[in-house]
Amino acid sequence: MGLSIWHLMIVLAVILVVFGAGRLPQVMGDLGKGLRSFKGGMNADENLFENKSERQLPLSDKTS
Repeated sequence: MGLSIWHLMIVLAVILVVFGAGRLPQVMGDLGKGLRSFKGGMNADENLFENKSERQLPLSDKTS
């Protein structure tokens, strides 16, 4: 049971009523900025993890 076009139209109508047509672009812009910031933070953490693993010294194979 997926979402039909009618379900999406009802959701869009409710969003328009709640936020109004004038504020909707601002709300969507803020949402986009938040998602970009989150994605950037995730990439920064991933890069930090990769850099730490590259800096680790390999274990020596010395056997005494």
